[in-house]
Amino acid sequence: MKTIAKIAGLTLALSALPAFAQQAAAPAPSAPAAGAPAAAVTPANDPAYTYKTQRLNRAAFDALASKPEQLVVLDIRRPDELTKIGGFPVYLSIQTADIQRSLSFIPRDRLIVTVSNRAHRAGAVGDILAGLGFHVVGAIGVLDYQDEGGVLTKIVAPAPRAASSAPAATVAAAPAATPAPSAAQ
Repeated sequence: MKTIAKIAGLTLALSALPAFAQQAAAPAPSAPAAGAPAAAVTPANDPAYTYKTQRLNRAAFDALASKPEQLVVLDIRRPDELTKIGGFPVYLSIQTADIQRSLSFIPRDRLIVTVSNRAHRAGAVGDILAGLGFHVVGAIGVLDYQDEGGVLTKIVAPAPRAASSAPAATVAAAPAATPAPSAAQ
């Protein structure tokens, strides 16, 4: 019964994830007092990050990544985000919508860091995985990592194949037809 409740909870939580993916921007912080400079929103003070999964900075992620035999980097972004922005050199790619179907592919014997662009989707997925018993140690945004001076790996899509300039295969010519005998008179 407890397993059924977990699965039902996971299904409900995962059905809410597309809403996180569709959020265009975090809510704007309240307006500062007149004359006071507006504080920049950073990963350390982002009021929209409300997840239990710890949001990692570059130094914390680099420390975890220095022990790759203990770590799985779970990137939940779409392929177009990976190619456009870049990411970490080694990762397990499972998109947010596929997490529920792919639980058996996620190792339970390693530390897990979830990855998205600004860590919001990663935090949501991290909370779900932690609730299912995975050892999630944090969430990170690749754009936050890059803003802190980290270098991302770009994935270059292969160039489209050019049309072949070789001549087309020749078709064996059929034997010439024998001319019909003409009626000579």
